[in-house]
Amino acid sequence: MNNKQRIVSQFGQNAHKYVTSTIHAKGKDLPLLVEVVKENRHERLLDIATGGGHVVHTLAPFFNEAVALDLTKDMLKNAEAFIQENGHENVSFVEGDAENLPFADASFDTVTCRIAPHHFPHVDRFVHEAYRVVEKNGLFLLIDNVAPEREELDEFYNIVEKRRDSSHFRACKKTEWISMIERTGFRVESIVTFTKTFPFEWWCSMTNLPEDEKNALNEYMLSAPEAIRSYFQVEIEDGSVQSFDAGAMFLVARK
Repeated sequence: MNNKQRIVSQFGQNAHKYVTSTIHAKGKDLPLLVEVVKENRHERLLDIATGGGHVVHTLAPFFNEAVALDLTKDMLKNAEAFIQENGHENVSFVEGDAENLPFADASFDTVTCRIAPHHFPHVDRFVHEAYRVVEKNGLFLLIDNVAPEREELDEFYNIVEKRRDSSHFRACKKTEWISMIERTGFRVESIVTFTKTFPFEWWCSMTNLPEDEKNALNEYMLSAPEAIRSYFQVEIEDGSVQSFDAGAMFLVARK
């Protein structure tokens, strides 16, 4: 099974959870998206890997037309139900691949992607596709979990994510994103970083992680060097991980 098949399998089984997930529905980054969009041209929006549809739900009122795209059919169905229940009538839904977008060049003035690229096996293709479909002077708004710059912290974080979710490919570092995006042709205008706290039991339940694998992951995190546990603010109680913190990034780029 390749990574895209894992994505479809993983998110197809758990699609309903992502509509109601607090971290996805109430993130600190959604108000930041609104602030950026309000100050720019907003005619046609593309939200890549829409997931539960929270970006489209938040931004649809600012656009004449919005398109929600996702690789997973069941995820798209749940997003559509959520968005339509909230009264948005200017949104269309397209099944498609972030690395091979089914749209003409310069089709959108704003392209967004939130909490998804760490699943993409070829993030460079995704960035090139975003660049292709956004018009001149258009916005590319990217939000994702990011790995720390130090190699041992990067390795720990990506191993933990992969063991929790086999469809996780890799969370990039901030410097990797900036370099890739600017090499593609975008101009990075701003970056906001923030921290997210993941309750361990909830985090594992989002992927239906089997009990034995959850216990093994708990032991892996407990056995990490103290400096690593301290960096990620791993909270432990009675020999069990309760929660940990990880970094995220909101990046604004313009073509």
